[in-house]
Amino acid sequence: MTMGTSEAHDDLFRSVRELCEAAVGERSIFRLLAEQGQLLFPDEMFADLYSPRGRRSIAPRVMATVMVLQRFEGLSDSEAVDRLHFDLRYKWACGLAYDAPSFDSTLLVDMRARLRNSAAPDRIFEAVLDVAKKANLVGKKRIVDSTALYDAVATQDTVTLVRSAIVGVLRAVDEETATSLRTLLKRDDPYDKSGKPSCAWDDKKAREELVDALTRDAHAILLALHGQALTADVTKATTLLATVVGQDIEAGADGVFRIIRGVAPDRVISTVDPEARHGHKTAARGFDGYKGHIAVDAESEIITATQVTAGNAGDASAAEVLLADVLTSAADTASSETTNDEAKAEVYGDASYGTADLVEELERAGVEPNVKVQPPSAREGMFSQDDFAIDTHAAEVCCPAGVRVSLRVLKDGSSIAEFGASCAECPQRSRCTASKSGRTIRLHPKHATLDRHRKRQRDEAWKKQYRKVRPRVERKIGHLMRRKHGGRRARVRGCERVKHDFALLAASINLARLAALGIRIAPTAMAA
Repeated sequence: MTMGTSEAHDDLFRSVRELCEAAVGERSIFRLLAEQGQLLFPDEMFADLYSPRGRRSIAPRVMATVMVLQRFEGLSDSEAVDRLHFDLRYKWACGLAYDAPSFDSTLLVDMRARLRNSAAPDRIFEAVLDVAKKANLVGKKRIVDSTALYDAVATQDTVTLVRSAIVGVLRAVDEETATSLRTLLKRDDPYDKSGKPSCAWDDKKAREELVDALTRDAHAILLALHGQALTADVTKATTLLATVVGQDIEAGADGVFRIIRGVAPDRVISTVDPEARHGHKTAARGFDGYKGHIAVDAESEIITATQVTAGNAGDASAAEVLLADVLTSAADTASSETTNDEAKAEVYGDASYGTADLVEELERAGVEPNVKVQPPSAREGMFSQDDFAIDTHAAEVCCPAGVRVSLRVLKDGSSIAEFGASCAECPQRSRCTASKSGRTIRLHPKHATLDRHRKRQRDEAWKKQYRKVRPRVERKIGHLMRRKHGGRRARVRGCERVKHDFALLAASINLARLAALGIRIAPTAMAA
């Protein structure tokens, strides 16, 4: 398929243009795309996605514009195509005449696949961000935060997981192998479609028998395929089956397979989307799916980077991607031996990003880490670690009662101070520990870094600045998660697909921000 080109329709387009120019607001995303979409998304920007031979496609500029507006308004593929067909604002934004034909919604699927498989899958986001940078809207101050993205599929219980994984293997193998495997299965179950099997769920014995039978069928399949040369799809299916059985089920002393009490740390929650995970934004609020992370310029509130991780991943795991640009620029500034304090980069974030590793990385790059560090936890009315005088140089800890003990360094680099028998007759024991062995203080391997920043964040000036800047990213998260943009529900499956979709959402929000600020694209700048 060859790349299509944007055609001029001066006469036919005039009526669309005149109507929309009079009716659409000056700071509308539609107006910005209509007036400067050709500069923002030139057809040549997508040339690598198309073959020099074949029939001509829909112009890439049109596809990119529809994708941005689709994500901005939280539309399905068919809804987006309908808008292009019936909504004059869409035709105006795409530079099309009123009678220009629409296209099949499958072309949007194809365009996303082309972008995903290309060397620059998030080029639409990068193009919009480039405009913001050239308009001097991106400085060196960043705020980072994350939000829950609910999975696009239902979470499955253990029984459904195992049975669906068995069905997945039988579908992945060839017909001859599937027939052979079915002869090994003992349950009276065709395993022809996914779903929860029938069972007398109120009967504990029936439930146990079902779990045991499913597990034995799963083991029979895995044993039969072990050591064979498998295709990539079959390998993926068997790995998933082994994972869901291993994470949730164990054999009892009587040899019967039962569901394990508790939850595996990295538990697969769906065979439909095996990359989704249980997650928590707070101790009280859990979710199933992914986390969407953003970095925002502290002044303009332009989103400078996005990342998506599994729901159970720590927020700090995304920091390297989110802050790649500011870390690089800060390091370059430091190497140039500048003394300009205004050029110093800053990063703001809540305690979920406040790891010792990130703080030290920021400091090494010359970035001011205004990231909260989690204080030591303690029950109300009890002494926390901060109530102890810790001297790492002397390798000594003094408790509130004045007892001093030595610090002992462990193999992992952490340190421990054990007060032991000293606590037995201590008058403050009730406020310190309920352990029969006495109070124990454990120090992080990088305790000095964490302690230094805990003391820094107690400063009132620091608190005031943090409270001034940090809420801006929460406001931006609120913008992203609005119902009109599609809300918190992931629109696709798999971490990579969710990541690219989240970047496209950020691109649309940034573009709307540029329109609201009255930013226009300089042709010479884009050409450069």
